[in-house]
Amino acid sequence: MTHINIEFKAKCPNPSFIRELLKSKNAKFKGKDHQIDTYFKTSSGRLKLREGNIEIALIYYERQNQEGPKQSDITLHHPEPTNITTLKDILKKIFGILIIVEKNREIYYIENVKFHIDSIEKLGSFIEVEAIDIDGSLGIHKLQDQCNFYLDLFEVAKDDLIAQSYSDLLQELRR
Repeated sequence: MTHINIEFKAKCPNPSFIRELLKSKNAKFKGKDHQIDTYFKTSSGRLKLREGNIEIALIYYERQNQEGPKQSDITLHHPEPTNITTLKDILKKIFGILIIVEKNREIYYIENVKFHIDSIEKLGSFIEVEAIDIDGSLGIHKLQDQCNFYLDLFEVAKDDLIAQSYSDLLQELRR
């Protein structure tokens, strides 16, 4: 499945504030997920295998590193949980592992917009908002407007916006 997201990620100094705002907007809480994202070495884009209790997916995406709402072109595959170990072994042999990101994630939805409140050891807490257009019916402008709405609602400070992926941030810590 291929689709477009407009998304942003920001430091989240007060996850309780975000939770309460989401609750006040009647967001659907999907649960708490402990996720391990294994990023593989690629010549372009990013390829990761997500292993979680709620979400299991092989995700390839291309996205510019820029602060604020940005477009991601995503190809997503949901493997069977029983095949995940074999798939991971094959990908390791073909590509090699770049880095592993382990996080605790709360997942919420309002219509087509997905919200993550993430906690990552050594990095801290983050809010991630993904306005998703699964079938091309919404368009980039609507997705952009949705992200801008939540940037304002969550009172995200410009200094808190994150351009990189968690994998980039963890790699920077290694240097």
